[in-house]
Amino acid sequence: MTETVLSSERREVVIGFDRPFVVIGERINPTGRKVLAAEMAEGNYSRVESDAIAQVEAGAHMLDVNAGIPLADEPAILAEAITLVQRITDVPLCIDSSIVAALEAGLAAYKGKALVNSVTGEEERLEAVLPLVKKHGAAVVAISNDETGISEDPDERFAVAKKIVERAEDHGIPRSDVLVDPLVMPVGAINHAGRQITHILHRLRGELKVNSTCGASNFSFGLPNRNGINSAFLNIAIGAGLTSAITNPLHQEVMQAVLGANVVMGHDPDCRAWIKKYRTPLPEGMEGARGRRPGPPPTCLTRPSSYLLLPGVAADSPRARHCSMPRALWVWTSTPYAAVGRSAVAVRCNPPSVSSPSTVSHPESRICRRSAKPNSVTPMRTASTRGGA
Repeated sequence: MTETVLSSERREVVIGFDRPFVVIGERINPTGRKVLAAEMAEGNYSRVESDAIAQVEAGAHMLDVNAGIPLADEPAILAEAITLVQRITDVPLCIDSSIVAALEAGLAAYKGKALVNSVTGEEERLEAVLPLVKKHGAAVVAISNDETGISEDPDERFAVAKKIVERAEDHGIPRSDVLVDPLVMPVGAINHAGRQITHILHRLRGELKVNSTCGASNFSFGLPNRNGINSAFLNIAIGAGLTSAITNPLHQEVMQAVLGANVVMGHDPDCRAWIKKYRTPLPEGMEGARGRRPGPPPTCLTRPSSYLLLPGVAADSPRARHCSMPRALWVWTSTPYAAVGRSAVAVRCNPPSVSSPSTVSHPESRICRRSAKPNSVTPMRTASTRGGA
């Protein structure tokens, strides 16, 4: 499948259908931010610096840099901002401007392979931006509108996107270096805006075979609880084929939606990124405990009968019968009725009786070895099976 490779001096990011979703941080943009606009116009980039660092720490894979300030020297400001951001972070950048001279200044200052935001289907824009993209070996965002404006017909927008992709190829820019923006509209104003986007995304992936991006925050404009709406939109859009988005990584709900979508789409091997982000860390000094919980050994070992809960394992699974789940996933309890999920099972164990929990270790051999009295497997009981709420 198509892969778009972007880079800074020190890091490479790949956007693709079989890759984890790429988040492009949107915060370095003075539009609607009067304080930031005034500071950038005066040559004060302290807020740009803090926004860049915060977004990368929150999980952004790339950063969008915009310097659209009325009556200011946008080319000079954009070049200075790009130089600063590249000095303090190592992520690739998206150079964002509607002014061609500013794009040229930004590309001249950039070190690596940048993403240019953007080109439209307008003839004048195509002939001004595409040669610039080719000259600097960059990739480009193709916005699916032209001289007629933004069509509400998703097939018309697809036609504009196809035109831009073909024109880019005429200029020697491969379609792998074109990310189509299907133009996300506010769902509060256009109730079927979500269906429009999913329709275009299916066609972009199936027919043009190009990657995509969008301004995801536009979808919730004017609505309360915008992060909730944006999260729902991203989940559905990613399922339809969206491979990146310009959005705010500082919103935890949005980043959780992205990480969850990567798990669902099979783009997070063994759920490693999800577990790393959300699993409760061990206290300092316990990192080498091989998954064992801190504190004394499980109290269930002092009881004549105990249960080892194996979340997510079918009761008739050999993994359940022979207790071969990774130690990191073991949960001990004295009762099998803990509601840890309908698919969990409880394996009854009869460890040797001990006099003091504080002196007992629990090596894997004690639990997994065969014995004359084999472990019995009891299906997990949850609130629903017990009639509880």
